[in-house]
Amino acid sequence: METEAEVVVIGGGVMGTSIAFHLAEAGVRGVVLVERDELGSGSTCKAAGGVRAQFSDEVNVRLGARSLEAFARFGERPGQEIDLHRVGYLFLLSRPEDVASFERGVALQNELGVPSRIISVAEARRLSPLISADGLLAAAFSPDDGHCTPESVVLGYATGARRHGAAIRTHCEVLGIEADGGDVTAVVTSRGRIATPAVVCAAGPWSAAVGAMAGVALPVEPLRRQIVFTEPMPGLPRPVPMTIDFASSFYFHAEGAGLMLGMSDPEEAPGFRLGRSDAWLPRLTAAIGARAPRLLDVGLTGGWAGLYEVTPDHNALIGEDEHVSRFLYATGFSGHGFLQGPAVGEVVRDLYLGRAPFTDVGPLHAARFAGDALRPEANRV
Repeated sequence: METEAEVVVIGGGVMGTSIAFHLAEAGVRGVVLVERDELGSGSTCKAAGGVRAQFSDEVNVRLGARSLEAFARFGERPGQEIDLHRVGYLFLLSRPEDVASFERGVALQNELGVPSRIISVAEARRLSPLISADGLLAAAFSPDDGHCTPESVVLGYATGARRHGAAIRTHCEVLGIEADGGDVTAVVTSRGRIATPAVVCAAGPWSAAVGAMAGVALPVEPLRRQIVFTEPMPGLPRPVPMTIDFASSFYFHAEGAGLMLGMSDPEEAPGFRLGRSDAWLPRLTAAIGARAPRLLDVGLTGGWAGLYEVTPDHNALIGEDEHVSRFLYATGFSGHGFLQGPAVGEVVRDLYLGRAPFTDVGPLHAARFAGDALRPEANRV
């Protein structure tokens, strides 16, 4: 176990491994990533795997589009098959205010080079034949979006990080962070003390506790989300876009021979609960009956529960603390962390190296919550 490091990255999900890879690839020596369990065992392994650039916030559009480019080249850099399916994201809109919001979002996305568009209900049904058109007013679609395998992305970044000289230590829990006069000096772990002048917190739902160890406020709460899988559907029309009924948040995409289904639960309270619950299933069933009634006759084969890492405005925290020098963070992505992992790895690398990232992430600094600078993201699921 290392006793010294140039920088310690805390968290072994997509965000932490991407950051470690980009730092090591840039020539930073002494990169040590610590993960208390196995790589990807937190939120990443429970992600639905969607990748997109359809957001309402310019920073998120840029991060999503940059990440899509990286996912498309993942087989060459860092070098890993991730089963990328660019089947598109289809947002189904049934409220006038949502249509207006997505029209503004599409205009912004188009300005930034994203080929999204507002489409008719008839075209939405052609793209996703399982849906019912009842109550729909329009839809938004981008063909560049899709989904891939989160575990493979983590494996690719971890392998690439090691290849460039980074050390990755699993089953290594962070117990404390030492700082002296506003400067990070060490990370204390269950496997020993690592002297270091820099830390990157990429601990997902556990980031608030990690930040508190250094006296840094990271307003991140865990929120359970669940998904289920259908039995094989031999007659399933393909390709199946990631289809989202925006009003209810019910979504589905192809998974193997069947579908993955998910939906938010408005009655879910923040907490670290990871056990599966059936309490949300009546709402899911009602949403399926309203938007994709043919799925009511398809059996379910299982599922899982995972944790969103949620901030008060449902937007990420990316930056370096104002008071504790060299304490950087990338967390609080509120459901869109996996899909932004490649781009955020680049951004944190550049913040660490003291150079300007490809896009200004200043608006996502945690200090925004101390004033009146909230940054709400509308296109969240």
